[in-house]
Amino acid sequence: MTAAERFARLPTGAKLLLILTAVLLPIGLALVWLGESGIRQANDAMKGRAEDQSRAAAQGMQSLLARDALALRIAANGALSSGTAGACDRAQRSITIAPGVAQSFELENVEGDPICSAGTVGETGELPIAPPGVIKVHISPSLDSVAIRVGVVGGMATALVPMSELRTAALAAPGNIDSIVLHEGPRELRVLNPQAAPDQAIRFSEWPIGSGELSARIGAVDKRITTYDRLVLLLPFLMWILAAFITWLLVSRLLIRPLKRLERAVTSYEPGSALDLPGKLGPSQEIQELRDAFGRAVARVEASDADMAGALEGQRRLVREVHHRVKNNLQVVASLLNIHGRSASAPEARSAYAGISRRVGALSIVHRNHFAEMEENRGIALRPLITELAAELRAGAPEAARTLRIDLDVDSVNTTQDVAVAVSFLVTEIVEYAMLHCPSEPIEISLRRTSELTARLTLNSRVLVPDEDETNEKMQFERIVGGLAKQLRSTLDRNLGRYSVDLPVFPAV
Repeated sequence: MTAAERFARLPTGAKLLLILTAVLLPIGLALVWLGESGIRQANDAMKGRAEDQSRAAAQGMQSLLARDALALRIAANGALSSGTAGACDRAQRSITIAPGVAQSFELENVEGDPICSAGTVGETGELPIAPPGVIKVHISPSLDSVAIRVGVVGGMATALVPMSELRTAALAAPGNIDSIVLHEGPRELRVLNPQAAPDQAIRFSEWPIGSGELSARIGAVDKRITTYDRLVLLLPFLMWILAAFITWLLVSRLLIRPLKRLERAVTSYEPGSALDLPGKLGPSQEIQELRDAFGRAVARVEASDADMAGALEGQRRLVREVHHRVKNNLQVVASLLNIHGRSASAPEARSAYAGISRRVGALSIVHRNHFAEMEENRGIALRPLITELAAELRAGAPEAARTLRIDLDVDSVNTTQDVAVAVSFLVTEIVEYAMLHCPSEPIEISLRRTSELTARLTLNSRVLVPDEDETNEKMQFERIVGGLAKQLRSTLDRNLGRYSVDLPVFPAV
């Protein structure tokens, strides 16, 4: 079976679903693929954006520390170059004119001992020594700021950058920075505590600060495509599923089901009974019109059947009347032949009249039986026909054959009028020949069904024994019975004292 044949055998709902799938599914899959590609690209872009935001925050803190370190080195170098007396005042005047730098600092000698300070610096003894020209950045011992120590000729300078300034510098860049933690070995400084909601994804990255002494772990909010966004992007695919389902549902409820109900009503209709069509078949006007068309068509068929039945009944009456008149006419002819036969003076004439009368009577019997069987329309029943024919032949037998015995063994079979006429004439010819030549010998007539469509007629009589010298009368008799057998489309089986012939019959009911 080909694919087209299998598709043709599918229900309409399945066909519609397959057609919608073939048309819309490729478009939906293409849009889904494009949406998924867009999601991946958007996620990659957001990932790069989070890294850029972390880098910008690290660069903001790096810039702040570098600016403070540069201003501190310039101020300390100028202040210590003129000696330690009044060095802090000179350095403070230099730093004051530099906006946006740390105003709290401390000057130390080359061993790290404090010389003077401006503002609150705190304990700096734990910080390592910075040779001239070297800048070192460390987490302050108080763990609340970042200490910058620069080495200059004649000493060092140390300044503290508070967490608030670091936080301001980091958040100055655009972006969603969630947390900033500075690490120096086991020590850490939380510049910005986590602020994101629990359901937000955070992307962390590590960035070096200062000369590499510090490491900034920066967490930026990683905005990814959410499940809701994916559903929005998958709307074309969902639209195909919804469209296919709704279309199948509507077609099934508004078209297939009403048509099935209409089909069941039409299939259950039996001729002669009322056609019970469903009153409600959904909102489809076309199906309502189809139902009404079925009703009109069945009404026209019933009217036509009624007309045909009336015409058939009239035709049956006409044919019955014709057979009745033919039978009556044949009986009149047979009566006239009998009257003329009795009034004939020559024995040969009387015998001829009697033979013709018997043949006309046989034909009359056939028409009478055919007239009786027309009501059932099952053909002519051979058993009553042969029985009546035998009685008629005995009644019209010559004086010498009045005691002739005709034994019957006949099955109940039915056949056509043409076969019945040939059988009647064949029986009449053989019985008459026996009456004239062996009037004292009995005749046996049997009719047996041999198959569903055939029966075998057999006549047994001594007169059927072949003569050594056949007369013209015997030869004429053989030609007649042979011709009648041919009318039955069979061959006459001649055996010693028995003639048999097969004839067509109707199937048994």
